[in-house]
Amino acid sequence: MSNIYIALGSNLEEPSKQILNAIELIGMIQGLSVTHISSLYKTKPIGKLDQPDFINAVIKLEGDISPEKLHAELQDIETQAGRIRFELNEPRTLDLDILLIDNIIMQTKKLTIPHPRMHLRQFVIVPLFEINQELNIPGIGSIKEILKSLPDQGVVKA
Repeated sequence: MSNIYIALGSNLEEPSKQILNAIELIGMIQGLSVTHISSLYKTKPIGKLDQPDFINAVIKLEGDISPEKLHAELQDIETQAGRIRFELNEPRTLDLDILLIDNIIMQTKKLTIPHPRMHLRQFVIVPLFEINQELNIPGIGSIKEILKSLPDQGVVKA
């Protein structure tokens, strides 16, 4: 049974509802169960600044599923939510990212685990720390040290 962490984000079409609906749909994926849900956090956009603030969260799942199958399932949920991909850092109805699966380190054309920029993003690290303060991110280090090293990026509980 694997421990899996997923980041969720939305800034379009009632973002809080998008996140809560996505958590429900993720919990329906065969072989997975949602075991922890962070608070919702309001965050400023990164990169493309002329867009609404985001709502972000992190969940922990337990179960058995391949990284590729999980990635495909998450992309299907994004599509159901109306996600359309045009450019990087664009507004979105839903963004689901695999952060960690146990201590797996992998990189393919479609998928990199751990998520390659998670340790740079307070909107990921803060909710992740909320649900597991003892986490060690493979190849990166202790979540406590990562959190201390991050500049304030305007992340507040929603």
